[in-house]
Amino acid sequence: MANPVKRHSRTRRNMRRAHDFLTPVQASACPQCGKAKLPHRVCPYCGTYKGRTVMDVEKLG
Repeated sequence: MANPVKRHSRTRRNMRRAHDFLTPVQASACPQCGKAKLPHRVCPYCGTYKGRTVMDVEKLG
């Protein structure tokens, strides 16, 4: 296995790691109840998706 011949500087190390950070979750507001939800998913609070009720939240618990 190859090993580096010379040491990389802090700048080169940090430039390599520049894209390794975590991105925050992009939450959108539910049009029915206004609470935060993930995009393209059923709202866990009111059970709607694209203006239709697709699951009964009261029955789940």
